[in-house]
Amino acid sequence: MNSKSNQVELLAPAGTPEKLEIAVHYGADAVYLAGRDFSLRNFSANFSLADMQAARRLTRDNGVRMYVAVNIYSRDSEAQAIADYLASLESVEPDALIVADPAIFMQARRLLPHVPIHVSTQANTTNTGTARFWRDLGATRVNGARELTLEELRKMSAECGIEVEAFVHGAMCIAYSGRCLLSGYMKNRESNRGMCCQPCRFHYTLMEQTRPGQYFPIAEDPRGAYVFNSRDLCMIEHLPALIDAGVCSLKIEGRMKSIHYLAGVVKVYREAIEAWYRDPDAYRVPERWLAELSAISHRGYCTGFYFGDPDQTAANLDDVIHPGYRFVAKVLERVPGGGVRVLVKNKIVSGDAVDILCPGGPTREDRIQRIADDHGITQSLAQPGSTVTLYLGRPPRRLDLIRRREQRVSEAAP
Repeated sequence: MNSKSNQVELLAPAGTPEKLEIAVHYGADAVYLAGRDFSLRNFSANFSLADMQAARRLTRDNGVRMYVAVNIYSRDSEAQAIADYLASLESVEPDALIVADPAIFMQARRLLPHVPIHVSTQANTTNTGTARFWRDLGATRVNGARELTLEELRKMSAECGIEVEAFVHGAMCIAYSGRCLLSGYMKNRESNRGMCCQPCRFHYTLMEQTRPGQYFPIAEDPRGAYVFNSRDLCMIEHLPALIDAGVCSLKIEGRMKSIHYLAGVVKVYREAIEAWYRDPDAYRVPERWLAELSAISHRGYCTGFYFGDPDQTAANLDDVIHPGYRFVAKVLERVPGGGVRVLVKNKIVSGDAVDILCPGGPTREDRIQRIADDHGITQSLAQPGSTVTLYLGRPPRRLDLIRRREQRVSEAAP
């Protein structure tokens, strides 16, 4: 449980050092990250040992807990390499390890006996007996399988003597707690070893055996059929129910997602948690929270399995929803004269109307009044990958994000 006033913990993904900074800036109580091997997101840039040591210093300086994921299902040939890796984490001093494989669990207990272990969602903890099993082995927390209802999580939390963590936002897998074989079958990239190619997001058509080459849509959708494509989880409107059920940590999915996604989601859930603890009886979800969560690309939102509603677990046949915002820059620092030095992520043009995404409170509107290069020379635009100085009506803070609303084709039509 969060030590800050005994509040529920907000747990955010940190797929890179840059994303770690963003998660901390926007209000995460804890982050989860991984080394470059032995986690379920091998295609994220992840962290070298030196990166993790730096991350540990950053999180400690900001009072944020840091959990390291070692949650693949291992092979015998990897046993020594995993043991060496776990031993190397002694220098990192993580607040917990996230583990799924019982063999890795036992290695971690032997090599790092003082480091708490959290059981990953990959371990498929779907009942109180299994939660007690992990507790008796020495685990301090389990992440309940996504298939569980809110009442099942409540029972697990109340009866098992172990912390219960649950996902509240982000992508969901079509497979049982993420244990999927499709990627290995189709692309020889095993999902349970961090290499999933997300075939559940692929576009599929139907072909009848005697008519090769003649394709039939599975659903009446001009873009094809996304028969496996689950909608994204969003529990912002049900945060009080999660807290009441005894969930100790609200986990956001997305180590592979953008910093724009991370900033917006962490910001909203941070504000929601603070609002609930400030006055539980008055807790309401303002429209601006919903608007912010809709401002990032997603696959349509649902409440997953929490309430036992089959309509909420139906596939999203529309694929990704693009809300019409383009993330254009990250603020690196303020500079004398009222400007801010930024890393440009997408093309910026002088005069652009922009939004400033900052922690706490509504996103504010502003306008780019001037763009200057490294020599202070005014330029009309800045290209992605460049570092320039922007002058706006009011300078944002370091690590604030700047985005621009894109006009949709339908909006531009007469």
